[in-house]
Amino acid sequence: MNILNGIISQIQSHEGISLVRVQSNNVTFSTIVLDTPETSDYLKIENPVKIIFKETEVVISKDLNPNISTQNKLLCHIESIHKGVILCQINLINEQQVIKSIITRNACEQLDLKENDTVLALIKTNEVSLSAHD
Repeated sequence: MNILNGIISQIQSHEGISLVRVQSNNVTFSTIVLDTPETSDYLKIENPVKIIFKETEVVISKDLNPNISTQNKLLCHIESIHKGVILCQINLINEQQVIKSIITRNACEQLDLKENDTVLALIKTNEVSLSAHD
């Protein structure tokens, strides 16, 4: 599981759902939560939160400027690749943060991924969760 620290920077709510933007270093994450500032104490501007997303939800692109709907785009370089028979774990570095991605070995080979490559890590908005900072 990827867990990063962040600060809530913006909240847009409507009908019990909130689009929340969270700043983590120089990256802004977007997430959808089924709460509002009125129903959840942690949803306040400037509140610290943990940003949580699964390794299997981190898509890797060698195209550094894709024209796609995914909002969470992190420019990274590949620190290491651990190849298994079926899956590969790729450790990415973004602004001194380690982000892990798990993709198929076939996808890793098709992209010809190598250590130190610059890639874009992509995470869909609905795959990012928030937790109150402890």
